[in-house]
Amino acid sequence: MKSFITLVTTLLVTACAPLGGPMLRPGSTPQDIYRVLGEPAMRWREADGGERLAYPRGPMGFQTWMVRTDATGKVISVENVMDMAHFARIQPGMDQDEVLRILGPSFPGWTIYFKARDELVWEWRYCDVWSEPARFSVLFDGSSRRVRTTLSQPERLSQPWGRGDRREWCSR
Repeated sequence: MKSFITLVTTLLVTACAPLGGPMLRPGSTPQDIYRVLGEPAMRWREADGGERLAYPRGPMGFQTWMVRTDATGKVISVENVMDMAHFARIQPGMDQDEVLRILGPSFPGWTIYFKARDELVWEWRYCDVWSEPARFSVLFDGSSRRVRTTLSQPERLSQPWGRGDRREWCSR
């Protein structure tokens, strides 16, 4: 019975483990990063000689993993940035690079330019606090490329095929 409980616990923990999260720990090597996550979509040099690496899992995934390394390439931290705490950091007046450093790249197919408003919209998919698929949008002034505002809503309210009583759920 004890081995059965251990097996079930192990299966539950690994099934719920987000890609890249628990598999990379502080101190993991550059080889570990590439073995687990592959080549980053974006990378930035940090002032301390380390790097910030972005691993978006869109368009259908709900995470963007940001891996922070030290000057030797070893992992300092790994975090999913698709959450309200990171979205709250996006403020009017920020430029596009500042947004990318916080959230990573959005899915290019969801980038929209509205000529009449001179507005560029980037969009990310995430799992909201109610475990529903949702979209977070950053609206930029088309000329200055600076944040005007942000918008967040469940997919069932923002997509024509998602309206109605049918809800989808996501795991976190």
